[in-house]
Amino acid sequence: MSTGSHSSAPSGAAAAQGPSGPRTAVVVEDEPTIADAVARRLRAEGYTVHIASDGPGGVALCEERDPDVVVLDVMLPGFDGLEVCRRVQANRPVPVLMLTARDDETDKLVGLGVGADDYMTKPFSLRELVARVNGLVRRVERARQLVGSPTAIGSLRFSVAGGELEVDRAQRRVRRAGAEVHLTPTEFDLLVCLATSPRTVLTREKLLEDVWDWADASGTRTVDSHVKALRRKLGADLVRTVHGVGYAFEPGGDEAAG
Repeated sequence: MSTGSHSSAPSGAAAAQGPSGPRTAVVVEDEPTIADAVARRLRAEGYTVHIASDGPGGVALCEERDPDVVVLDVMLPGFDGLEVCRRVQANRPVPVLMLTARDDETDKLVGLGVGADDYMTKPFSLRELVARVNGLVRRVERARQLVGSPTAIGSLRFSVAGGELEVDRAQRRVRRAGAEVHLTPTEFDLLVCLATSPRTVLTREKLLEDVWDWADASGTRTVDSHVKALRRKLGADLVRTVHGVGYAFEPGGDEAAG
């Protein structure tokens, strides 16, 4: 395993600055050219960056450094990025951006299923990668500020097949028919965005901007993959596709805010 860590002056995005200093990113990538390029760009944004070059090293580095965000390749020596993501998320939830060499929808859905929040297909734009990393970090920070806040927004409840769907926005928990459903932070934010405007068609571009903080249409396939992941966990009946436009949340009955 090769690891390294460097700090840089806070000349980059505000997302890279936490309450106690620069945020930490772990990059797990076995191709040195890609790992170094990603690390340099994130350092230029103000992140402290550590690099691991294989699966076991990635898990160990995340345990050691307790990162704010992880950039994780799928194909790694030792064991693959899916197993790394599974083990890292089991220890402590952390936003994960997965990198894949194949534009394969199945790979992406499996990655989302083990706790990844977003993915990019190689070759990718470093500018877009930074924007997505910053978006993940900002969303996690907003969620932390909301949890326990005296002004936190209450729950959304919907009648669905087999019972009730409850979306607790303050505690970021979802239950369907009384059973808790585990969603990644991105999946939860996507569900809230859709559910706060039930039966209203939201374009992919609108969802990408509101949920990912990324306004470039090149990421719309990310929206599609996350909607598929939501359907797999909550049921295919809840999100309707409007072909060529976007998606609409379609509960079975009346909704209520708690």
